[in-house]
Amino acid sequence: MGVSGPIRVVVAKPGLDGHDRGAKVIARALRDAGMEVIYTGLHQTPEQIVDTAIQEDADAIGLSILSGAHNTLFAKVLELLRERDAADIKVFGGGIIPEEDIPPLREQGVAALFTPGATTGEIVEWVRTHVGPVAA
Repeated sequence: MGVSGPIRVVVAKPGLDGHDRGAKVIARALRDAGMEVIYTGLHQTPEQIVDTAIQEDADAIGLSILSGAHNTLFAKVLELLRERDAADIKVFGGGIIPEEDIPPLREQGVAALFTPGATTGEIVEWVRTHVGPVAA
């Protein structure tokens, strides 16, 4: 199933982390690149994020996690997507994620992880390549 029309991305800040500048920068970069972006705001639960992604017919979910709860939060979002028959929604994310946590997260199904130093251009290009019509 390919993406028809603009790529739709939900950008979310799960958990108790209150630092959302990076998420807003990414949301703006994706929007400036012609994607439809739904920014959920702070303190979202995995259930709220998945509900939003399904209701908005999103192609991808981008999670910004700086709180250290990345292992738990990514796993829960992926689990809920599978339970809701929406595992075709790609999950990617960024934040303060230790290098040793990246391979297990990728094995669980996180499509891509961007750590400090990643550019908005890299993230936009990854979404275009892996979520857009060519990736289908």
